[in-house]
Amino acid sequence: YVEAGVACPKAAKFCAKHDLVGAEFLCGIPGTMGGALAMNAGAFGGETWSIVTAVQTLDRNGELHQRKVADYKIEYRHVTGPQGEWFVSALLQLQPGDGKQSQATMKTLLAKRGASQPTQQPNAGSVFRNPPGDYAARLIEQCGLKGRCMGGACVSDKHANFIVNTGTATAADIEALIGFVRDTVRQET
Repeated sequence: YVEAGVACPKAAKFCAKHDLVGAEFLCGIPGTMGGALAMNAGAFGGETWSIVTAVQTLDRNGELHQRKVADYKIEYRHVTGPQGEWFVSALLQLQPGDGKQSQATMKTLLAKRGASQPTQQPNAGSVFRNPPGDYAARLIEQCGLKGRCMGGACVSDKHANFIVNTGTATAADIEALIGFVRDTVRQET
């Protein structure tokens, strides 16, 4: 089991260190395993729930539950399951393999991410889900929104599906920019 509060990159590194393969994609997800479970986070062709075999949850009464994957409806960047429960941990199904090769794969994936995404600036990862058959970043760029700012929050010049904090962004700035981008893309496409 991996605890929900563990950072995704730390989980990926731990797996590689113990010669388990299949979790390399987690190395570039900027969040915790709990968040990755809640939204079926993914990167580089991998998705969180593709390696999950069971989860442990906590309900409002403080009771722990053991849940199967079948207890959840898993979709692209969306997970629906028992209401009023939060993820505590997940049991991952990984394969034994070459940990050194896994580490090399992660290094390559992170270099690829750094070349195409604003990893050197504070950001929350990809903001918008890709619509079926298209890419959110392409639509945002098509609408001329790359570099658009509200307060200290800006649509990244490097990758249009990222909103970066230039140093002074407030939550309100980020929320306003997200709404503006969403509304503009809806109107223009």
